[in-house]
Amino acid sequence: MKIALDPYMIRQLPLTELPAAVAELGYDQIELSPRSDFLDWWVMPRATGARMAGFKAAMRAAGVGLASVQPMYRWASPFEDERQWAVRCWKKAIEVAVEMDCQLMVSEFGRGASPERTVAERNGLATNLNTREACEAAWFRSMDELLPILEREGITLSVEPHPEDWIEQYQPACDIVRNIGSQALKLSFIAPHAFFYGGEIGAMVREAGDLLAHVRVADTFDHRKSGQLRYIVNPPGSSQVRVHQHLDIGQGEVDFDALFAAMGAIGFDGLVSACVFAWEERAAESSRAMRTQIGALIGRHGPAHGTPSNRS
Repeated sequence: MKIALDPYMIRQLPLTELPAAVAELGYDQIELSPRSDFLDWWVMPRATGARMAGFKAAMRAAGVGLASVQPMYRWASPFEDERQWAVRCWKKAIEVAVEMDCQLMVSEFGRGASPERTVAERNGLATNLNTREACEAAWFRSMDELLPILEREGITLSVEPHPEDWIEQYQPACDIVRNIGSQALKLSFIAPHAFFYGGEIGAMVREAGDLLAHVRVADTFDHRKSGQLRYIVNPPGSSQVRVHQHLDIGQGEVDFDALFAAMGAIGFDGLVSACVFAWEERAAESSRAMRTQIGALIGRHGPAHGTPSNRS
């Protein structure tokens, strides 16, 4: 098992300084979420050859590995030009992962068209194109193109149903990934999204079973409680808003004992990443606390196979 830090809260650091900072916080793996100088949102990767070489050298010097990268492209857009561009960006991102010796890419099923195209649809210029069914069909077309490349390169792609994606719930996501049946396609479980997934945490993890490759850890509030007033969103009744936050363990209502017990029950031996976004002003304190708490949860519920590789 690997335990990684998503260093989003210290993203201001140059890539060459990031590995040493991650090591100082107690981690020996990085989960690299989108950043403007490497894999940025929606655009062609910015990872130049020189930048990748410098990042690799810094990781070697710090004794830190690159556990995962997170490309984010509109591969489920029902607009074919957007989808084709997303696939082109994905192909380049796979080249980056190969160059960086990174065998895990994590992403989301996708929200469909860009906001601008969605506005055009609502104005009657492209009616009925951004439906969930159209987005699902577009995503499958993208998988037809990308999975053979991932399989050839020996890279695993782990996806999750994100709030506001064309698929938000976990059980149908399990069905989709299992039915595709590719060893290159796995599932992520994102703890702060669990309350949007439509099931009980332990049951969802056990159903994912051998498909589960990646667990992202942060706390959040259960928006379903207190008459849906765990968060207050104005105007009231904004049902399309998927408000949540990525907090330190213990600051919300996620049942982490249930989560890690289920991980232990299925013999999970993949990647666990600390993924807090809320506390940039106390990023170091938060990251160290998360590493300690994740280690304690693993020690308490221990996976059937594998042991943590990181510093205690």
